[in-house]
Amino acid sequence: MLKIDIDEIDRTDCGNQIHQLIQELFPICRSITGDGVRETLSIIKKHISLDICEVPTGTQAFDWVVPQEWNIKDAYIIGPNGEKILDFKNSNLHVVNYSTAINQTMSLDELKGHIHTLPDAPDWIPYRTSYYNPGWGFCMTHKQFLMLEDGNYEVVIDSEHSDGSLTYGEFFIPGSTKDEILIFSHCCHPSLCNDNLSGVAIATFLANLMQTKESRYSYRFVFSPASIGSITWMSENEHKLANIKHGLVIAVAGDNGHMTYKKTKAENAELDIAVQVVLQQKGLEFDILDFSPWGYDERQFNSPGINLSVGRLTRTPNGCFPEYHTSADNLDFVKANALADSYATYLDVFNVLDNNYTFINQSPKCEPQLGKRGLYRKTGGHKDVGKRELAMLWVMNMSDGSQSLLDIADKSKLDFDVLVRAAADLLDCDLLAIA
Repeated sequence: MLKIDIDEIDRTDCGNQIHQLIQELFPICRSITGDGVRETLSIIKKHISLDICEVPTGTQAFDWVVPQEWNIKDAYIIGPNGEKILDFKNSNLHVVNYSTAINQTMSLDELKGHIHTLPDAPDWIPYRTSYYNPGWGFCMTHKQFLMLEDGNYEVVIDSEHSDGSLTYGEFFIPGSTKDEILIFSHCCHPSLCNDNLSGVAIATFLANLMQTKESRYSYRFVFSPASIGSITWMSENEHKLANIKHGLVIAVAGDNGHMTYKKTKAENAELDIAVQVVLQQKGLEFDILDFSPWGYDERQFNSPGINLSVGRLTRTPNGCFPEYHTSADNLDFVKANALADSYATYLDVFNVLDNNYTFINQSPKCEPQLGKRGLYRKTGGHKDVGKRELAMLWVMNMSDGSQSLLDIADKSKLDFDVLVRAAADLLDCDLLAIA
């Protein structure tokens, strides 16, 4: 049985280390393809033995095609007075991601049609993309936009679209069975810390820890661009999908909001129950969302021809915090304590899934005599039965080969880890057998 003692984790140190990795990844200009993704994966590879895969431009991926690779060297705008008023080197959010190259002088009126701002958040730079609609554009604060003067502007985007490849990273940890838990985190966003460097960094640390543990499940960590990346990964690895029994999309996991779980399409899968048990036992506020075909890559994994049991576990969901897809999603927005709490929550879920066995009572005719096996208190007559003893009674009574520990936890309202310890004691005494 997998047992990760969450209480032994130094949360301050853990949160700080995850935050440090986010800091290292923050300056990189990532996109759905290109050198930014490769640089990101090469940094992750310092922590885990990541297999990095390249899928060539033009490769068919179900109904999609791997696009041309995009790389950018520089971008800026020089105003009528000859001063540089916007510089990509100061923030990679200044350029609409996947912009085509341009080197022109134009009027302010012409330039305005290619500028994106946030009038309701005038100090923030928006994040915009143009993956599948060729064009170019810039993003700036609305305050800066209002200060633009009439005249001619020199506009430069030194970018390139070329045949290349889409890049993703994969790290596999074998368990005692071929059954797998998939952990997916998208690595295509540029300098956005909560969405989704928090997911990338936490997944890296989870993988680093899980490779040191003995587990029933095998674990497969995938770091890939969103949408086209997960679609391409599944298209290239369709032969692996049958082994995936559970999966989590890890994202927006570093803000101070409470945990939020989006269910699988089945909505009553073992994973759905396991996550809800974990969140309930934390004793903190949380939200449970029904599945919808909108959001992150969980929608791809739950599509009709794939039908994997993949949920999404986040803090504040995407689009539900003002800083989402803006320059305010920065290093100050993600908190070390929130990162550590998310990390521990994912480990709790792994613990529950890995220990959710179904048992058969080996002494089913009435209660077995627990006292002679040293499993029951020596004196009777107590008003309250101890949790451990009550857990053993529940496990013995429900273990007919059809009820898992999660089922017993749901019915008994006892903590899952108490039931796991009770089951372990009963296994040691040959009162239980794994179904």
